[in-house]
Amino acid sequence: MELLPLGGQRRGATRKRGGPSMSAIADQPAPPPAADPESCLHDDHHEALRLWLRLLTCTLLIERRIRARLRLRFAMTLPRFDLMAQLERYPQGLKMGELSRRLMVTGGNVTGITEALVVEGLVLRQPIPGDRRAHAVRLTPKGKRAFEAMAAEHAQWVEEMVSGIGAGERERLQALLGRLQTTIRARDRDGMDANAAEEAPR
Repeated sequence: MELLPLGGQRRGATRKRGGPSMSAIADQPAPPPAADPESCLHDDHHEALRLWLRLLTCTLLIERRIRARLRLRFAMTLPRFDLMAQLERYPQGLKMGELSRRLMVTGGNVTGITEALVVEGLVLRQPIPGDRRAHAVRLTPKGKRAFEAMAAEHAQWVEEMVSGIGAGERERLQALLGRLQTTIRARDRDGMDANAAEEAPR
């Protein structure tokens, strides 16, 4: 995610300045809390909890800044940007259910975001031949141009926000977080396997 001057309108922006439409406001989050998650910590809290809240705080700080810049620069919300990012990777389109799975949100949320983007002319939703209940969603040419402009700045924003740590430190941090992710996923699988075994008919 990248950083550019905030003045002026870039080619590829999704709408002119003058405030977002009602549909753009619909999927915006509630105002962020005044304090970050780490503010609730006590001296006797476990180190693992401290680590978790530090990770969460960093995530929320980055996300908050990205949300604000997408709104100011492009009158775009983060949920819409994320959906367009998935579609940019799959030019042939994705089913609504697949979008829901990839974004880890409910089908209702995906439907609402998609409908708003259809109104903007940024995505196209088409029936899938042979499956009357399914639709494929893909970027329109206008949507592809708009996403490319946003993605370029988005990359700069992220680079700016992590520029305080060196390349070597970033590599080590990424490796450590990768190990943590693998551990969590493995325990999730173990838990699901255990639940399935308990629920299996005897």
